[in-house]
Amino acid sequence: MRRVLPSFLVDAGFVLLFALIGRASHVEGVTVLGVLDTAWPFLVGLVLGWAAAWLVRRDWPVEVVHATPIWLLTVAAGLALRVVSGGGGAPLSFALVAAVVLGAFLLGWRALVATLRFATDGLRTWAERQARQRTRR
Repeated sequence: MRRVLPSFLVDAGFVLLFALIGRASHVEGVTVLGVLDTAWPFLVGLVLGWAAAWLVRRDWPVEVVHATPIWLLTVAAGLALRVVSGGGGAPLSFALVAAVVLGAFLLGWRALVATLRFATDGLRTWAERQARQRTRR
C-alpha cells in the first residue's frame, strides 16, 4: 500500500510530461494552465484506468504486469474526452503517438523499477517475491 500514492503520482507526472512535450513540439505555449488544459482528459483517463485496474484485481496496479488497463484507459478516455470537450480532434496520427508515448511512460517506468529491483535483489529474492504474489491472487 505504501507504493500506491507514489506510483499514481509518477503516472500523473508522466501524463503531464506528455502534455508538456506535445505543447512544446507544436509551439502552443508552455504555461501551467496550457499544460493542464491539454492534460486533463488524459488525467481523467488515468484515474479511470487506476480504478478499473483495482476493480478487476482488488489490488493496486503498481507492478508493470498489472498496468496495462491504466495505459489503455488513459489513452482511450483521454482521446474521447478530448474530442467531446472540443479540445481538438483525435486524428489517427495523434492517437498513435499518444498510445506509444503514454505506453512507454506508464509501462516503461514500472519495467525499469522491476529491472533495477531484480538487479539489486538478485534472482533468488525476486523469485521468492513472485511466488508470494502468485499465492495472493
